Amino acid sequence: MSYPPPQGGYQQPYGAPPPQQGYGQPPPGQYPPQGAQGGYPPPQGPPSQQGYGQPGYPPQQQPPYGAPSQNPYPQQQGGYPPPQQPPYGAPAHSPYPPQQGGYPPPQQPPYGAPPQGQYQQQQYGAPQQQPYGQQPPPQQGYGQQPGYGQQAGYGAPPQAPYGAPPQGHTAPTPPSPGYDARQVINVDLSGPADALRKAMKGMGTNEGALIGVLARMPAPEIAVLKQTYQQRHRRSVESDVESEVGGYFELALLSILRGPLQQDVYCLNKALKGAGTNEDLLNDVLIGRSNADMRAIKEAYQKTYHRSLESDVKADLSAKTERMFMMLLAATRAEDSAPVIPQNIDADVSELHRATEGRTGAEQLSVCSILTSRSDTQVRAIAHAYEAKYRIPLEKVLIKEFGGHMEDALVQMVRSGVDRAMRDAVKLEDTMKGPGTKDEMLVFRVTALHWDRNHTAQVKGAFRRKYGKELTNRIKGEVSGNYEKCLLAMIE
Repeated sequence: MSYPPPQGGYQQPYGAPPPQQGYGQPPPGQYPPQGAQGGYPPPQGPPSQQGYGQPGYPPQQQPPYGAPSQNPYPQQQGGYPPPQQPPYGAPAHSPYPPQQGGYPPPQQPPYGAPPQGQYQQQQYGAPQQQPYGQQPPPQQGYGQQPGYGQQAGYGAPPQAPYGAPPQGHTAPTPPSPGYDARQVINVDLSGPADALRKAMKGMGTNEGALIGVLARMPAPEIAVLKQTYQQRHRRSVESDVESEVGGYFELALLSILRGPLQQDVYCLNKALKGAGTNEDLLNDVLIGRSNADMRAIKEAYQKTYHRSLESDVKADLSAKTERMFMMLLAATRAEDSAPVIPQNIDADVSELHRATEGRTGAEQLSVCSILTSRSDTQVRAIAHAYEAKYRIPLEKVLIKEFGGHMEDALVQMVRSGVDRAMRDAVKLEDTMKGPGTKDEMLVFRVTALHWDRNHTAQVKGAFRRKYGKELTNRIKGEVSGNYEKCLLAMIE
């Protein structure tokens, strides 16, 4: 059976087969075009700095900011071809996407509206625009429209012409598979449940059978499997696994059996309990999540531990880092269907520069406010526009201006928007490089990755491109036995 694809979070349906395209040709809604044949093209001109992912990263396909030939924003899809002549008031070759609509634009703008060519306005009845790579949503603009006679605040869209349809919220991103408690899966898993019991019954354990059943099971079926096992055998499958196997192999199987939502809750509690904070684990779970997934995580955490996630985060963090994570936990970032409006991207780029390189000492909360509240598509556009305008990658600016946990978190926010596949490839390598292996983090990261087969294929391609070797071979060189077999089965 199949499940509807999510529009955010961990994007493609958990357990879907890997795509046929190679790395650099992502499924819709994830990345902007990276080159004609996949992967990243060599950088064209300055900047000379080597950035995240590979030399010249992110890809430089755009000329300096304001040049007429290209623009740093994802192109908008849909609509009809633009008119042959530029809109009234626009430069000869506007760097913004052309106006869309079913009819030629009027020669004069509507009364009270700004000249055409400054932003993307739609005529009444014209087909609505959509951001690059997104399914056609019922978009109503970036944020809410101010009332008549009110001044639009920073980051708000321009007012629509008189008589245009009323604007409202963009379509919310649905929960990822495994994060919606209302989702009901009608599937008979008595066969897999019996196979698990047979593998653990009597003397000895058939570890290969355990791996075969669990390693590739889709996220929505995990809860059904555990319920079926309990009903048919009057036993807990998790308790049986704990009694039959051990070590990091046991940790891997239990991480699968928790399912993606409860695994996030487990990892958050592990990151926050005891002395100190596991900052990497906290970042892994909370950064780059959709509003729907974040709300599901908070609700499940409260239900599991009978205290709020916000209170536990506040108890572990302090000062401005605590406030940054409160912004994340508010679950109010732009939805994936929110459009990329060049005017707003320009304003964000200018504000980020003013709050970092444009002053002595970073204005931390201004930077946090922007990066925690924008969608991945908007963050990608901001990062590309920043580098095009100021000739330095935004990630390098954050590394230079910040430090400690806040630096790590902000860098992960940018990487989540620019290229999630490369972000996850680098995080996997971080668990294996140097002396020894960070086995626990390796298990957690492979488990989180494996729920989305399309994304897994993208990460393997990114790993190959950056490190010149296959991810599977890299894992084989670090671990062994049933632990190794389980990790490889999850990503193959």
